[in-house]
Amino acid sequence: QVQLVESGGGSVQAGGSLRLSCAASGGTFSSYAMGWFRQAPGKEREFVAGISKSGRNTGYADSVKGRFTISRDNAKNTMSVEMMRLKPEDTAVYYCAAVSGRYESYYPRSNDYESWGQGTQVTVSS
Repeated sequence: QVQLVESGGGSVQAGGSLRLSCAASGGTFSSYAMGWFRQAPGKEREFVAGISKSGRNTGYADSVKGRFTISRDNAKNTMSVEMMRLKPEDTAVYYCAAVSGRYESYYPRSNDYESWGQGTQVTVSS
């Protein structure tokens, strides 16, 4: 199984930007579809963005569409999400996840994923 490590979390004021990265090791990165999920205190983990194995297909939660951009670099075994115009409701622990998907698609359901990072905190203050 691939191992995942997130980085780039932190505190920012509303309207600001952050870039989260996910470094993968121990597997063939290009064979995994990837995703970002987040979990706020007292809430269930939710899908944020997903990207297919090649990066050709991406998908976003409605709440972040137009503000977040997911990308991956298969040569460097990394995935990122650029988060812009952040809102206090974006405050959560953000997790990257990997699934050895059969198809060239992204996966919005957390139950589909096989590997998870440890999470990185994002705090947006008003």
